[in-house]
Amino acid sequence: MFETAPLHQDFEATQSGRRTKGVTQIEHTLQEALVSGDRALRSVPSMLSLIVGESAQSLLSDAIVAKVRGFLESLAEQLLEAKAGCHRLDIGSREIDKIVAALSVDGALLNYCYALAVESRATDKLGQTAAVDPVLSPLLQELIASSDAASAELAMRAMAAQSRFVQQQMRMELPLEELPAELLDRTLNRWRSIYDEDAEIIQAVESIKNAYDEGSSRTGLMMRLVTRMRGGAIAGLEVAHAGMALFTTSLASLSKQPRELTVLACQEGQAPRLALSLRSTGMESEAIQRQFHFLNPAEQPSSALRALDPARALAILHHDHPAF
Repeated sequence: MFETAPLHQDFEATQSGRRTKGVTQIEHTLQEALVSGDRALRSVPSMLSLIVGESAQSLLSDAIVAKVRGFLESLAEQLLEAKAGCHRLDIGSREIDKIVAALSVDGALLNYCYALAVESRATDKLGQTAAVDPVLSPLLQELIASSDAASAELAMRAMAAQSRFVQQQMRMELPLEELPAELLDRTLNRWRSIYDEDAEIIQAVESIKNAYDEGSSRTGLMMRLVTRMRGGAIAGLEVAHAGMALFTTSLASLSKQPRELTVLACQEGQAPRLALSLRSTGMESEAIQRQFHFLNPAEQPSSALRALDPARALAILHHDHPAF
């Protein structure tokens, strides 16, 4: 994050506890930085929609765009397989393209796919900067060894889901069952609308919905695991110990944000959101700098952040400008 104006040393606090002019200026500067970063995030879906549909030029990397396109194609293939019971090689590319075109105008779905691609890249990067295994982080290993049988079993399931995620990312696959419930419903509704309520598709939709269990998805398992940790979830905020999956889930839980936003906060250009998110959990300046060292060493949090109360950081995060 950029440096803000220096803190005023002569705080003008009154006995009523009103905030100082210096802190007010810091909050204003941080809030402006957050708005700027959120504006960039809001532009992502429209850019992706153009690129996926027309191969246009963009500020997004080719690797990210290829993954998002791959995820949409994966969803399309699964929908067609659910309808006809056919194998992947039997599916015509024109039908896939037709469904991809319909899905690519859904900004929420594109945001989700983009966040998955960013998480995959950040996971790989963390393996290089901190030697963290993409599947079994030190924290997850500790949870698997827990004396609490239920926690250990849940951690084992989360590890298996993370292993599948790593493999799926390599193949640019996105299983329908890994979509959040709202996005699955939107995806199925868009599919139905393409074919004018075809009877086979209606039956396939019901079959997909009946088999769906959000709590068994990777993100569902991670969130359940973090919830079970209760106060121990703070351990998930050390990214080199927790790994990306548990880190972003813990941060989402403690900062009261959607998990996709905490994932996107870890990429370049989103230092204000990452710094405010971490500060909102009560993390001190030195610890925040440590997370930046592993996630985005090219950017550093403002030294003024230490003067910001965690409650105010949380309030700034949830001010009237959500990124999604």
